[in-house]
Amino acid sequence: MKDLKHFKKVSDYHKQANIAAPEHPLISLVDYSQVQYPSIIESLKWKQDYYTIGLKRNVPYKFFYGQQEYDFDEGVMTFIAPNQIMSLGENPNIKTNIPSGWLLLVHPDFLWNSSLAKTIKQYEFFGYTVNEALFLSEKEEQMMLNILMQIQGEYQSNIDKFSQKIIIAQIELLLNYAERFYERQFITRNITNHQVLSQLEKVLAEYFTKNQTIENGIPTVQDVADRLNLSPNYLSSMLKSLTGQSTQQHIHNTIIEKAKEQLATPLLSISEIAYNLGFEHPASFTKLFKNKTDMSPSEFRKTYN
Repeated sequence: MKDLKHFKKVSDYHKQANIAAPEHPLISLVDYSQVQYPSIIESLKWKQDYYTIGLKRNVPYKFFYGQQEYDFDEGVMTFIAPNQIMSLGENPNIKTNIPSGWLLLVHPDFLWNSSLAKTIKQYEFFGYTVNEALFLSEKEEQMMLNILMQIQGEYQSNIDKFSQKIIIAQIELLLNYAERFYERQFITRNITNHQVLSQLEKVLAEYFTKNQTIENGIPTVQDVADRLNLSPNYLSSMLKSLTGQSTQQHIHNTIIEKAKEQLATPLLSISEIAYNLGFEHPASFTKLFKNKTDMSPSEFRKTYN
């Protein structure tokens, strides 16, 4: 069983990586080629109280973030939020032992009393179940690197009353570019996305045609994502870019379609239909149906009589 370490300060990572102490207590840009993890690193788990934004290549480890394996064999950027459990394992896909790149460590206290302190949590790529690194072109990678260098240059210079605002603005710029590039990453995989959409429809059809809902209840986003071997955040982001709707909305749409089919015949009562579709309480079914169709199930049924 792996030991769990807790990195509360940015300086704690510097000690673990066997590099010089940070120049600023709350923010640091680490040259990843200088990182020297201890030989026992693969036997450790850790959580940290700060954000980590990585821009790196040739990482000789597999990276486990929560219950997911973070895929960055060919990816460039990774985004890790505070209070997540992580671990490393050997990565057989990387032949070189000379990693390169940068790690930006930002403690939430550095963002205190800024708008980014609130909005940073809205960037989905910091999600616990994201498991795909951001891929960048050479031009995009250089753009991100330039921003990182500007951040480092600012905190290394004489700190004044403007320094924090300037650095936070640069962090926000970097995150906004990352959001744009992640969106592009979804769009450029359009063929794969359509295949996932087709598989999603098949998975939902099986739930409702094989009466799994009677035994297991309404499928959750996690249930569907597990069957597709994707993380919930990744699946919802992909579906939003493709259809404009989240996974939850797709589940609800399927429920409404199946409900309409059963309401069109008088064989079952509305309560029986609700239970068949996985609802514990008919009132919950009625509420969802009315929210989606502007009619109650009984009103809809009357249109067929």
